[in-house]
Amino acid sequence: MRRSAISDQVRATLADARRAKGYTQTALAKLLGRPQAFVSNYERGQRRIDVGEFIEIAGLLGLDPVAVVKQLAR
Repeated sequence: MRRSAISDQVRATLADARRAKGYTQTALAKLLGRPQAFVSNYERGQRRIDVGEFIEIAGLLGLDPVAVVKQLAR
């Protein structure tokens, strides 16, 4: 799968926020009702997340999804 710089930034932002919250991939996956592999795959760029998933993940991590997108658009 071809990755873009913005996709890489989204992945890094979400992974950094997860670690800052002290969540393991397993803990975040449980909150999402998904398997741990879901989190691992999107963090490694093996799976893309859609807008709805991004908003849900960002919210669980205490991020404002609009602010994240604005930051990425600069």
